[in-house]
Amino acid sequence: MQLTVSPAHQKLRDRVLRATGFDLLPSDDVAAAFLAGQSAGDPVAERFVAQTYHGEMGPERARELLDEALRVGVDHVPDAPASMRDLFAEFETIPDWVDPELIEAGAAVWRRWGYSLGAVGNAGTMDTYTEGSLAVPLSLSGGYAGKSALHRYLETTRWWLEVCRPGAVLTPGSRAREVSLKVRVMHVSIRARVAEHPEWDAAAHGLPISQSEMMLTLLGGSVGPAFGLYSLGFLTSAAEMRAVLHFNRYLGHLVGCRVDEMYPQTVADGIRLLYYFDATRKHDSGALGPELVEGFVPSFAPGPESRGLNRARANLHLRLQAGYTRLFMLPWNRKRYRLPSGIPGVAVLVGRAPLIAAVEVARRISPAVDRWWQRGSMNRWRRWHAWHLGQGEERFDASKALRR
Repeated sequence: MQLTVSPAHQKLRDRVLRATGFDLLPSDDVAAAFLAGQSAGDPVAERFVAQTYHGEMGPERARELLDEALRVGVDHVPDAPASMRDLFAEFETIPDWVDPELIEAGAAVWRRWGYSLGAVGNAGTMDTYTEGSLAVPLSLSGGYAGKSALHRYLETTRWWLEVCRPGAVLTPGSRAREVSLKVRVMHVSIRARVAEHPEWDAAAHGLPISQSEMMLTLLGGSVGPAFGLYSLGFLTSAAEMRAVLHFNRYLGHLVGCRVDEMYPQTVADGIRLLYYFDATRKHDSGALGPELVEGFVPSFAPGPESRGLNRARANLHLRLQAGYTRLFMLPWNRKRYRLPSGIPGVAVLVGRAPLIAAVEVARRISPAVDRWWQRGSMNRWRRWHAWHLGQGEERFDASKALRR
């Protein structure tokens, strides 16, 4: 397996370095760690899943056992195998580097971003579907393919909503921690199934849902939106960017990402890794990229049974999501796909940016405005999530079979 920086990216890097002294590419050590991370997984959680969900115990009993351990504590579950005890020991250990104040400051940034965090994250994620290593697992698992795309996004949104509640990720027994562990187990289960599938090319892609790819999602929740949303009025300061980077580092610990090796220590390091990913793209997803991208945004469209206000509301979110893709997918990648027009959504997003910027300035002056801004953003996000979810339920299902 090899990663090669494209000539165009190398040329841009050289020009920027000469003009500013800033190197867009990471150090050789970080680049080597990123390459090694493409073939690295989550051994502790993998042992648990292999022994339980994919072993003699079976998925139903394994799910019951996990739920019980989350509810009463693994020490109070006599049937808990050693692999489960090891998983909980790692999961419940708070690393020495954790700063609770920075964790809370980072969670507050997510609360202010609200719905926009998910939308810009979607656009950035879809931009990565040029890569087979990312597209194949998603297509095989069916999570973001076809009609299931929106429901999978609602599962992800539930995790976002839970982990950014005040104090949630550091509170034992919280819903945020419960969902995080279930997400970790689900990822491991999918990784094992995809790795054995004939469509997966280990020589070209390493390991499905690898350490490097999980780390990129953490940057997609910190450095990426911090810069992207600035243009839409969300005035995130340098200190807040560092806080949300620290917050995402701890989220990575919870979901099984090794955040002690190549995880960026500074915002500049985060930019370098994002640039390195873009510079080393293989553009090898073939037909799977369009399948995923072209299925996601249209999943927000109103259904045939939708009428009146509900129909108008669905159409608004469809246009907003299309607007975010127009703004935050790289133009040369976006043009590969057939997507709804993003122009109406862009008009709304750009038009409201001065109002958001005004509130952002005011919240720096008044703590009361800051609290109001966080509360309002979260309430709007929760209402949208509840409206779309309806009578459904997020399952974070680690037992689901691949769709082909």
